Amino acid sequence: MAYHGPGAPDPTRTDAGPRPAGIEPDAALEEREHAWPLTLPALAAWASALILLGCAAVVSMIVAVSAVLATCAVAWHTRASTPARRTRASGRAWRTRASTAGWHTITPNRAWHICATTGTLITRASTGSRSPATPPAWRNVTLATLICAAAVSASVAFRVHALTTGPAAELAANGSSITARIALTDDPKRRASRGGRFGQDGYVVPATLETIQSAGNRQTVSVPITVFASGNEWSGLLPSQHLEVTGRLAKPTPGDLVAAVLLVRGPPRVLTPPSRLQTIAGSLRSGLRAAADVLPPDQRGLLPGLVVGDVSRMDPQVASDLREAGMNHLHAVSGANLAIVAGAALAISRVIGLSLPMRAGFAAVAMLAFAVVARPSPSVLRALLMGLVAAVALGTGRARDGFAALSATVLLLMLFAPELARSYGFALSVAATAGILILAPRWRDRLSSTELRSDASQGGDSPGGDSRGGDLRGGDLRGGDLRGGDLRGGDLRGGDLRGGDLRGGDLRGGDSRGGDAKRSYRLPRWLAEAVAVPAAAQVAVTPVLVLMSGQLTPVAVLANLLVAPAVAPATLLGFGAALVAPLWPDAASFLVIPAGYAVGWIITVAGWAVGLPFATLPWPSGLLGLALLGLAVAIAVLILRRRSWRAMALTAAAAALVAVLVVRPITGPWPPKDWLMVMCDVGQGDGLVIAAGPGQGVVVDTGPDPIVMDRCLRRLGVDDVPLLVLTHPHADHVDGLRGVLRNRRVGATVVSPQRTEARAVAHVSAILAERRIPEWTAAPGSRWRFGPSDLSVLAPDPGMGDLHGQGEGSAINNSSVVLHVRWRSGSILLGGDLETEAQEELLRRVRVRADILKTPHHGSGRQSPAFLASLGARAALVSVGADNDYGHPAPSTLALLRRLGATTYRTDQSGDLAVVERDGGLAVVARGP
Repeated sequence: MAYHGPGAPDPTRTDAGPRPAGIEPDAALEEREHAWPLTLPALAAWASALILLGCAAVVSMIVAVSAVLATCAVAWHTRASTPARRTRASGRAWRTRASTAGWHTITPNRAWHICATTGTLITRASTGSRSPATPPAWRNVTLATLICAAAVSASVAFRVHALTTGPAAELAANGSSITARIALTDDPKRRASRGGRFGQDGYVVPATLETIQSAGNRQTVSVPITVFASGNEWSGLLPSQHLEVTGRLAKPTPGDLVAAVLLVRGPPRVLTPPSRLQTIAGSLRSGLRAAADVLPPDQRGLLPGLVVGDVSRMDPQVASDLREAGMNHLHAVSGANLAIVAGAALAISRVIGLSLPMRAGFAAVAMLAFAVVARPSPSVLRALLMGLVAAVALGTGRARDGFAALSATVLLLMLFAPELARSYGFALSVAATAGILILAPRWRDRLSSTELRSDASQGGDSPGGDSRGGDLRGGDLRGGDLRGGDLRGGDLRGGDLRGGDLRGGDLRGGDSRGGDAKRSYRLPRWLAEAVAVPAAAQVAVTPVLVLMSGQLTPVAVLANLLVAPAVAPATLLGFGAALVAPLWPDAASFLVIPAGYAVGWIITVAGWAVGLPFATLPWPSGLLGLALLGLAVAIAVLILRRRSWRAMALTAAAAALVAVLVVRPITGPWPPKDWLMVMCDVGQGDGLVIAAGPGQGVVVDTGPDPIVMDRCLRRLGVDDVPLLVLTHPHADHVDGLRGVLRNRRVGATVVSPQRTEARAVAHVSAILAERRIPEWTAAPGSRWRFGPSDLSVLAPDPGMGDLHGQGEGSAINNSSVVLHVRWRSGSILLGGDLETEAQEELLRRVRVRADILKTPHHGSGRQSPAFLASLGARAALVSVGADNDYGHPAPSTLALLRRLGATTYRTDQSGDLAVVERDGGLAVVARGP
């Protein structure tokens, strides 16, 4: 399937000049066959590695031997192909071309070519045994597929055997503690904090295990391992450095091509500095980070990620927005980065006057240099090879060579790095590249070319023939080929249509009866390409995204189209800043300022895109989701092929869009007008916002995830937080703190006077001190008024000691700040995570009534019936995560609330919950899951 659109070489031309269009030589006859020669072998190699990585080495070897035997059987079975078969096939092709050309259209050039072709056929028939035998067309593809499957299977077998039989694997199976010498092979990646522990940052890094010392024995090995460690000492380490560490070996995850997992205890001892190459690359990356310090925090984190894949300072909220908007590729070194660098290199080489092959080589060198700066880790190497595909296509001038090079790249990587077979990043890279090579040129041409349309053909029928999907029968137009008036590649010889130009408005040799031909103009070529490239890439990667995350991202094409003009300037300016930063830091800072504007636009578009209705659509994941996606695509193709059905489908889609964008915000807006409080659906945790005036809200707890909390505040339009209350320092109540602080002013923070869990308290205090936010302790009787809301502190009493309960964290739960919030139409009690002991103590000290209860401790079973009954609440809100491991809310608590006459509302079932004033009282409105 070669690409014959504008900008591609004319397949009817040779180096000697134009070919007669009536007859195609053998190379042209076989052109489509040559376009996909490596596709099946590449897919077979990929599938073999994907399946066998999780199997024992003996299974892989059996598959390899079976593939070799099958190869021999196919070669033996097809050995008897004769030259006569080729001669007969060529004769049939000659007769077909001669008959369809039409003898009345023969020109001197065509006559010459017919004679030449006739002489060739006669020579082949007469020489017989001297012509090489040509096997069946499927033979070579089958043999190549089997050979590649055998090679990859054998490669996997040898690797799995080497990694599962050495001393490292034996020690890992026993969970032995060792002292090891390792060599880092990539940058340490920081891991997100989990489990509510505010300790040191955790890191994961691939490495090569070189020596093992255990129980007095010292062994020399060389196997890949994965290292898990903690401590800030790991953040500044670079690839190629040698370290001595102490830790425990553990078995790796099945399917990972590593000998073991090393769980490091304590800091590493650095033995050697990084290599010169890694030192240079590290200085360029650190120079870019330093230059970006002049930018706002979100921009300074994204710019290094956009330029060199350095996400060490990436804002989690920005990363989440990019991921959900389908722009996750922007902060990882990918083909887009390399294409931008290669494009700049091509522009320079064009000015210099280099030839096309030299330009392609110069672009390849530029991409290699860029890969050095971005670190030659496996992900960067994968993107580099994908980028070299485009260079091959450019150097040869044929897009089909690019696809063949892509297939060859997959084959090589499966042979020498079969672990990539299970990498979603690799699959996304290959799929996007294939989509851009195959789909984008055709879609660009279809969107940008001038169409000839007949009045009579509207509706799909023409009296002189049927015109459907580009097929004009009766003048036989198929994919640009009008036989009987000979249109090839847009050139109608004898007709006279050249490059889509109808001269004189008359189509000779292909008359469309029943009406006058009209011109249907399309998009400008630059705009058509801008639309086609992201659309083709998104369509190609959608099946992988369904397998990986179980969701569709309809907004991705629009978002990528909007940010496309900003990506190239940001990348080039950032790369320039990285190059000059070690020599001239001030100039680097000057370069990143305009790059910051471009990055700011990307961040703005991402934030806007994820806020659109149905920006992401849930979809079944795995093979079921893939099957449903294929069914949906098949149905869509059937509908879009018929004009009447297409019109109905577009009308229905437009109506649905209006309903989503216009009707729904009018009939069911969020947040509800004049809301008083919103319980954000933060999962397993608490995050509440109390109305404090236009654009203002008092935040009580921040949930476990800063991204989710920030998103809730954005939906509410809160950009100013006059007061932040952190009831107690458990992770599900304070880990989302940075989400509240993101691009918002926080006036002051109120914390519990009982300073339990010292490390957690210190962590929160450090974040607040970093932003210079005052930290107050809550004392019973403290009172504030913000807008319509009046807040009073009821507990804890500083004079009371720790109230221990049954669980490990009960003392911290019982130290929660308790708030009573009153409005003119009612009140709510916010009890944090109070358990039975603290509830009964509060009941003895204070008598309080509330219309609504924020159920303490996510509805756990440790509730005081007397305390709940004393409140007289008519509604109970439960902030809880779906399918949580704690059994919240407890069935006993739900039953108790029902007996007390309280209606229960849960965030895991109803999403965000809003408290509003209605008919002189309070009501609860659910946003929906």
